[in-house]
Amino acid sequence: MRKWLPLLTVCLGTFMLLLDVTIVNVALPDMRNDLNASFSSLQWVVDGYALAMAALMLGAGSIADLAGHRRTYLAGLVLFAVSSLICGIAPNPTVLIVARVVQGVGATTMACTTFALLNNSYTGRDQGTAYGVWGAVAGASSAIGPIIGGLLTDLASWRWIFFVNLPVSAVAIALCVWVLADADRPHRGRVDVAGMASFTVSAAAATYALIRANEHGWSNALTWWLLLLAAVSLVVFLMVERASAQPMLDLALLRDRSFVGVLVAAGALFFAAFGALMYTQIWLQSVLGLTAIQAGAVGLPLSVMAFLVSGGIGRFLHGEHRGRIIAGGLFATGVGGVLGALLVHGQAGWVALVPGFLAIGLGVGLATATLSSAAMAAVPWQRAGMATGAVNTAQQLSFALGIATLGSVFTARAADVLGDRGVPDAEATARAIGGGQSGMLLQQVPAETRSVLEEAVRAAAAAGVQGTLAVSGGVALLGSALVLLLMRRRGNPVVHVVEAEEALA
Repeated sequence: MRKWLPLLTVCLGTFMLLLDVTIVNVALPDMRNDLNASFSSLQWVVDGYALAMAALMLGAGSIADLAGHRRTYLAGLVLFAVSSLICGIAPNPTVLIVARVVQGVGATTMACTTFALLNNSYTGRDQGTAYGVWGAVAGASSAIGPIIGGLLTDLASWRWIFFVNLPVSAVAIALCVWVLADADRPHRGRVDVAGMASFTVSAAAATYALIRANEHGWSNALTWWLLLLAAVSLVVFLMVERASAQPMLDLALLRDRSFVGVLVAAGALFFAAFGALMYTQIWLQSVLGLTAIQAGAVGLPLSVMAFLVSGGIGRFLHGEHRGRIIAGGLFATGVGGVLGALLVHGQAGWVALVPGFLAIGLGVGLATATLSSAAMAAVPWQRAGMATGAVNTAQQLSFALGIATLGSVFTARAADVLGDRGVPDAEATARAIGGGQSGMLLQQVPAETRSVLEEAVRAAAAAGVQGTLAVSGGVALLGSALVLLLMRRRGNPVVHVVEAEEALA
């Protein structure tokens, strides 16, 4: 039994950090009412966490390789617990958003060490089992977030979605001190500060630009200046990494098509599987009138399917099937998005989401653990932190950009429907619907005209959800095709190139 305690320790951290990606979705309407938060603030509550992970993951992976994976994981657990407490007692949206960003930093320092700690603790068949169990936890954590969030929000308060992290963190910290060990002494080196700074600016500027475009429109000059800053910063990042003797991302890894395929798959999966959940939860609660518990339970088929499928594929992780399993997972996720887009309409209820959620759960279960195994197979162990950072960066950055992009899709589709029905100031009304303010809109009109606006709001919200699901499905299907092309050949020649370079160094 003791041999599985390192797996339990890693899984506890993974459970918390991935749970907090989506657990807030179901609590957003209550947060808005309690803190008087705007639509953009709600987006930042979700995106601040994901953006911190995306912007810092590569640098954190490099730091973990230098400082030691166990020490880094322990520091992340402590920071995550402290910031969770601050999130729970936040008196206003600003404090909550800042605390969510800090929580994302803690999550980053945990996530970047996951694979290295598992590789150090297990070998052979045990390693395959460990990856399978970890994948089941990872696959279900993000999906089960709305369910746990719904229970805590309805039975206690939205603040308990953060307080619940405290006892779990305490157990994980105790286990980390007791059972985990580093693979080797941390090797000497330096932190790639210039690379970290340029990538962070690029990721933050791109995400802020998309959120601002949703709030102020694409004609806003600052939106385009932010996009230009993001592009220039990305070019600077690539130049810095190419010239650095100890880059946080070795660009040689990008010469391996299989590793690039893993990055494409990681990004497409998180965009497609989780990006639309914020908007489906708002639709379920503020338009259809479900409670937080009921709305969270709608996602139960996704969670259960992801857990069962991911837990059952560990025996395939050492074979030559990784590319096909990942592509199949993305295809199933894409089918789920398309199904949801076809079934959701103005008169639809929550049942319309279930078939698509089942398919998405299948896709998440197939792809999550396999992505981890494929990433680690593509690099030598000395690059474990770097590989982990790259994969998690692709996941969290695509999720953050997905929230912002799909927000624009939701607003545009809802505004079109409202405009066709003659609702004045359709774009502002669409943003209010996306921010969970449908009830407030209806209360502001006379009773004799309320039914007309209610029908328009319901149709507009359904169109917005339909648009987010359609775009999500398309991204997953495109990702599936790209993965088949990129991961169709065997072998990882870049691994041998990197090993040879290190042997000569």
